[in-house]
Amino acid sequence: MAKKEISGYIKLQINGGQANPAPPVGPALGQRGINIMEFCKAFNEKTKSFAGKPVPVIITVYKDKKFDFVLKSPPASHFIKEAVKLKSGSKEPGRNIVASISKKQLEEIAKKKMEDLNAHNLEEASKIIAGSARSMGIEVKE
Repeated sequence: MAKKEISGYIKLQINGGQANPAPPVGPALGQRGINIMEFCKAFNEKTKSFAGKPVPVIITVYKDKKFDFVLKSPPASHFIKEAVKLKSGSKEPGRNIVASISKKQLEEIAKKKMEDLNAHNLEEASKIIAGSARSMGIEVKE
């Protein structure tokens, strides 16, 4: 089988099971000549389990207007907000602490995010997630 020639990549973050032709999806795909409804149906089918959660997706566009896409896990900030039951992080992280998160909760999030993180083990992954939490104004408890 001949190798397909790639014309570009599109990175989007869409709520699981909620892709539709409206912006930002429609214009991003339309300018590359991709069948928007075909993508929306395929994406919604694959992301039923992530319903309502933001799902990063990388779409590989080929010269013949065909496409493939790779799903990533929802952002760490989404899991952190879910764990501490917050709507949003601190407006002034470092000054205002809006919540606290336990090491155990960090490990749970790290397990979910492990495949997308640049870490060799769970301890390193937990440190990455702890950094994200701190940058959101969330204190990390022992």
